[in-house]
Amino acid sequence: MSLWVVLTAVLIGLVIAFLGITALRAASGVGASREKQDVEDVEGLEVFLVCRECGTEFQVTRLGELQIPRHCGEPMDVVRRPKV
Repeated sequence: MSLWVVLTAVLIGLVIAFLGITALRAASGVGASREKQDVEDVEGLEVFLVCRECGTEFQVTRLGELQIPRHCGEPMDVVRRPKV
């Protein structure tokens, strides 16, 4: 085998390893700065989390870091209704 073939294969392997490690770090959130968000009162906005399966609804009254709950095993939909 030629020396250039070996060096090219090693270089390609290093590039693939670097890209893989970078992708894993980005996916795992390592090094991501998470600033604590202030809780905001949103009761007047009429925002609800609605389960598609059974129709269960939760009204969102305070908003911090939004994490949509799962009900009946399915994620809930965010629904905004006009105030009556």
